[in-house]
Amino acid sequence: MDLDNKNEQVVRKNKGSFLSGLMVGILSTVVVTIIIAICVIFGGKQSKVPNVKTDQSLDEILEEGDFVDEEMLQKLSVIEDMIDVYFYKDDIDDALLEEGVYQGILGALEDPYTCYYTVEELKKLMEQTSGVYYGIGAYVSLDETGMYPMITKPIAGSPAEEADLRPGDIIYEIDGEPTYGKNLDSAVAMIKGEEGTTVELTIVRSTETDYLYVTVVRRLVESPTVEFEMLEDGMAYIQITEFSEVTVQQFADALAGARASDMKGLIIDLRANPGGSLTAVVDVAKMLLPEGLIVYTEDKYGNRSEYTCDGRREFDQPLVVLVDGNSASASEVLAGAIKDYELGVLVGTKTFGKGIVQKVYSLEDGSALKMTVSSYYSPKGTNIHGTGIEPDKECEFDAEAYYAEESVDNQLEYAKEVLKEMME
Repeated sequence: MDLDNKNEQVVRKNKGSFLSGLMVGILSTVVVTIIIAICVIFGGKQSKVPNVKTDQSLDEILEEGDFVDEEMLQKLSVIEDMIDVYFYKDDIDDALLEEGVYQGILGALEDPYTCYYTVEELKKLMEQTSGVYYGIGAYVSLDETGMYPMITKPIAGSPAEEADLRPGDIIYEIDGEPTYGKNLDSAVAMIKGEEGTTVELTIVRSTETDYLYVTVVRRLVESPTVEFEMLEDGMAYIQITEFSEVTVQQFADALAGARASDMKGLIIDLRANPGGSLTAVVDVAKMLLPEGLIVYTEDKYGNRSEYTCDGRREFDQPLVVLVDGNSASASEVLAGAIKDYELGVLVGTKTFGKGIVQKVYSLEDGSALKMTVSSYYSPKGTNIHGTGIEPDKECEFDAEAYYAEESVDNQLEYAKEVLKEMME
């Protein structure tokens, strides 16, 4: 194929909307003072934000920048023109190209929790953290490799439960698009959609030899984050599925209900809890822990933020906490603090091991960045990132028994045995 006659078109004087849009985006990102977003994902106060001047010229910005320089802009201009000339499709969306640059910059950090949000993606994130959204009704986290989204728990009565999606199911494709390497928020955004529409999931399940193809109808999902019931012998059971805006009051109500029911001991179930808001888990911890540190965070500048408990509501009855490999982030904060203070016994398997903190920053155009900004440490100064928390009493989950006709949760049964011994 002869393309030589088009070479002279590769560098042109008149630039298209993509490069101009990109420049606006770069300037918005570099020049505007970053505002703490209205939504915080497992964040706390940020003690140091770099000062950004708002009256700099482009030349001054380029001189001070580490990688955004004139050579980079020239290269982007050439790439844009080459796309215009050589790419086989005509309907190129300049906005998508621009977003791809931002996503690529953050992707180069090789942190699966750092990502770029478009205006629409940020809106969906806000819907999810409020506890009400349109989707399939399942908690999703990254698998152990950090490369695939994974179902950690279907919500009771949800489309996901009705479609028999199970904890540990790897989401290999969403509507035929591979999920490998996608950040978690992008994958979740692909699963969510308009009420009544369907999403096609290609599932890898450890007990199956071939892919499972599951069609799920999206509908309004109200996500209760706390479930409570009284078990036999005065044992109370409280499950926390995630830490969001509504969790604190739901947990307080559950704990009050347990005490009103003459609770003799408590099981807190954090299995498949992917985490959530630091503010929420700290407020829950204040209802349980003795006086002292709950958790502290530390950023790359050495700035430390401490979250403490006054101990006035310290839990004084036998306590067992259920954890597993999908207990992550905020749930590990609570489990780690309970273990450090020896307030209760951890039962199950080693937790996920996510000991880093993300915060969402809004940009001037309504888009946003979610960035890992610090590490967190348990009261005894342990950072569990990449290692997890070992349970005091190990018990592997028996999936075969759980999904059998009689549906036996062997980990919960073992937790009840441990708690009963503590109550005697």
